Amino acid sequence: MDDYHVIAFYAFFPVEDPHLEVKRQKKFLAERDMRGRIYISEEGYNGQLSASPDASNEYIAWMKDDPRFADVQFKIQTFHEHPFDRVTVKYREQIVAMDEKVDMQLVGEHVAPKKWREMLESRDEDTILIDVRNNYESEVGHFEGAECPDLETFREFPEYANRLAKRLDTKNTKVMMYCTGGIRCELYSSLMKERGFENVYQLDGGVINYGMQEGSKHWKGKLFVFDDRMVVPISEDNDEVLTVCKDCGVSCDHYFNCARMDCNDLFISCLECAKKARGCCSESCLKEGRVRPFNPDHAPRPYRRLSKEEKEHLAGT
Repeated sequence: MDDYHVIAFYAFFPVEDPHLEVKRQKKFLAERDMRGRIYISEEGYNGQLSASPDASNEYIAWMKDDPRFADVQFKIQTFHEHPFDRVTVKYREQIVAMDEKVDMQLVGEHVAPKKWREMLESRDEDTILIDVRNNYESEVGHFEGAECPDLETFREFPEYANRLAKRLDTKNTKVMMYCTGGIRCELYSSLMKERGFENVYQLDGGVINYGMQEGSKHWKGKLFVFDDRMVVPISEDNDEVLTVCKDCGVSCDHYFNCARMDCNDLFISCLECAKKARGCCSESCLKEGRVRPFNPDHAPRPYRRLSKEEKEHLAGT
C-alpha cells in the first residue's frame, strides 16, 4: 500500500461539550485504519494522527464538513508505517499545558513560510528569533541564529517570557517565534503580547509547514516529533546531523528512552553504544534493575506501556 499519512492539526475555538466531541471522534476513528492522539478541551482541539491515505482523506473531509474546521490547516507528512500504536482521544483541561490562561485575541501575526524565510534573511539586531520548544527538541534541530531556551517543559516558558521582558525593549524588539506545528506559538505569542511585546510574529503551521513549502533553507539539523519517528528530516534535502552519541562521540541523532522504568530519560546514542548499555542511559540505571527489554533490531522508538504481566516480571528482576 501507499505510505501512511501523518496528520497534525489544531484549532482554538469554544467547545460547548468536549466530552461529546470525544465520543464522536472515537467512533469515527475506530471504524477506520487510523491511530494517534487527539486532545479536546473547552478551548479547542489538538491532534496528531496516522492513517491510510483513504482514511486520511475521509477524516479531513469529515472534519471540514464542520464549519468550525473549514479553515483549519491539516499538515500531512508520509511514513512507511503507523508511527502511533493506538488511538487515544481524551478530554484535557489544557490542550497545551502551560498552566497560565492567556487572551487568545492577542495572538501574534501569522507569517507564511515564504515570508518567514525572507524575514530570516533580512533579520536585524532588533529582531530576536525564539525556538518555542523544549531543549531536547531544539538540540537535534533549529533555525540558524535561534535562541533555544534551556527549558524541559512548556510550563517553564511563562517565566522565560518574564525574563525576556526585562532584558529586551518590548516596544521596539521584533519577536519571531516557531514551534513544531504552530500550536504552542498560538499560546506563547499571546503571552508575549501580554508581557508588553508589540511586534510578535509566529511561523504559520510551524516547522512542519516550513519544510513542506521552503525545504531546509536556514534550518539546521532535524525535527523532533512526539511519535515513533522521534527525529525526522523536515524535507527531502534535509540530512544534516547536529548531535553526537553521548558515549563514543560519533555523529548521530537517535534518541532513546532509558530502558530503566524508573528513569525513562531521553538520551542520544548510536545503536552500538545503546546495545552495550541494553538501552539504559547510564551504568547505574542498568544496575538498578526494573529494566525493560531492549530490541536493537529496529529504529529507536518510545517505549510502549507495558502489560500487567510484563510489569510484574520486571518488578521481580
